[in-house]
Parts: sequence; structure tokens; C-alpha cells
Amino acid sequence: MPPRKRARVTRRTSNPGKDDDDDGDGETISPVKETVPKKKTTRKAKEVSEPPASPQYCRWLMKSEPESRLESGVDMKFGIEDLKALPDQTDCWDGVRNYQARNFMRQMKEGQVAFFYHSNCKEPGIAGVMKVDVQYQRMLKRFLPLSELKKYHLQHRAKSGPLKDMALFTRARLSVQPLTTEEFDFIVSLEDEEPL
Repeated sequence: MPPRKRARVTRRTSNPGKDDDDDGDGETISPVKETVPKKKTTRKAKEVSEPPASPQYCRWLMKSEPESRLESGVDMKFGIEDLKALPDQTDCWDGVRNYQARNFMRQMKEGQVAFFYHSNCKEPGIAGVMKVDVQYQRMLKRFLPLSELKKYHLQHRAKSGPLKDMALFTRARLSVQPLTTEEFDFIVSLEDEEPL
């Protein structure tokens, strides 16, 4: 593929009495305007040029492994029953290595709610609800398996619905995921429904 030709950029000055197409040496130049805009340092211009802030979420899905698995001699098992059994039913949430998941954790505010998701087990799915400072809140009325959530996701992708863009399916590897209010409310409503 031949290299692209660059447009010729010239700085034009206006001299009264001279033709705009003549630079005085007898050659005619095409009317090309300066392409570098002048910078304005007004406060309003700075506000407009800043990139938009990332969306602020208030609902989350946090994954943990409810079955034993040793990593560097440490058992990584931690299910919702383990959280429920702790004093004050509160614990720290550690072991998050993915930078995007850590950034989501930084966006969390104390008191926000999250689903407690069992992953890397025989039947992964949502087991309960907790507060973001990792405090047990309640078990769901029924366990919502990943297979059922995936069926709803596929239906919603085809016909539009709250789970069509859910991070559990679009960014499945993340251990901490944001949820929209619509996604969260729809999933909570499933605990009263018969399994799909």
C-alpha cells in the first residue's frame, strides 16, 4: 500500500492590497487555513474538554469459592455460610488481583448491597445478599444457579431485557462486577419465581 500524502499546511497572513491566492513570489497557493486551533484557557472550556466520569454503580456481584481449594498452602474456601457464621457476620474481602475488579471495589461505598455469588464449584450461582463492607444480610429464598441466569440473559439479549448486558456474561472472569439497579431488582424478583 503506498504511503498517504500529507496535506500541506501553511500559515497565511493577510496583507491588505494583495490577492489572497498570491504569496508574492508569483506562485498561487491553495487556500489552506491553519489547522492548529488556538487554545482558550477559560474555565468553561476546561469543563467541556474533560473526559466524562466513569459511571457510579450502587449494586454489585461479588464472587467467592464455597468449596475447598488450596493456594500456597491456604484454603481459599469462603461461602455465604462462612460469612454468616463469623462474629458480627462481617469479614474483609481480599484476594482480588484483577485491576478492573479492584477499581470496582474502590468505587464501592459502605452500605451498598451486593450479591454473594458462589463460583468455581459444582453449581455456581447467587446464594445471598450482603452489604458492601462484606456483612451478611440474608440468604436468597432459593439459590439462583448460573444456568438459569444464563437462560434469562439469552432471552433478554434477543428481546431486550434487564440482563442483556449483565457483566456476569459480558465480563465473566471478574470477581467483582457492577450491576445496574434494573439487573439487581430483576434478579431479586427471581427468588419468588419457579426455576426456569
